[in-house]
Amino acid sequence: MSFFSNFSSDHCPGTITGNPLNGLCEKVCIQAEKIFDAGIIQTRLEGYSVELTNPTPATPTYPLSFISARSLSSEGTVTGLNVERQTDGQFARIQAKVSIPVEIVYLDAAGVEGKATGNVSITEDVLMYVPPASVMPFTVTAIASCVSPEGSWDSATNSFVISACLTVILKVAMQVELLVPSYGYCAIPPAQEYSQEVCSGFFELPLYPQGKACSRK
Repeated sequence: MSFFSNFSSDHCPGTITGNPLNGLCEKVCIQAEKIFDAGIIQTRLEGYSVELTNPTPATPTYPLSFISARSLSSEGTVTGLNVERQTDGQFARIQAKVSIPVEIVYLDAAGVEGKATGNVSITEDVLMYVPPASVMPFTVTAIASCVSPEGSWDSATNSFVISACLTVILKVAMQVELLVPSYGYCAIPPAQEYSQEVCSGFFELPLYPQGKACSRK
């Protein structure tokens, strides 16, 4: 059992049936991240140089042959943030550098596969809604993903020159306390344990092969 495994209860999340006001019992204050605005940027980088750090094995045999690269996490690091409010008071010009940690897989000159970390950075200059001035500050965060299908080794700089596809979602957010209607606490059903019957299928086999019966004359 779980929330979504054939378990129906008025105190479990799921599709509302009937009057949605039925069962409301209190107003609850919850702490959450409120997203005031968000926007997605997708772009392709060509000829981008990535320096390698923390190679594994530690001493590869150069030169290296590129295999692939992709982001290590979904979080981008925002630095150099500059927020310039516009005259309308609602929107702001947001300039920032978003860095994405990536893992690069390669083959060294001895044919040994290795991997190393690096960073892919992109500068953003966008217009987004920002909340009015308040005691609680808003933050600009980034969700980012990067994948690189091709690259080459640059012996002059000991780095990879790659082509990369980037997706960056910038968010204007703030930690707030929200008052929301509630149906009360969730009822947590017992989890259904995974089991695999290793003999299933084997015990169902016939004792002897099934075929055309022998006829005796």
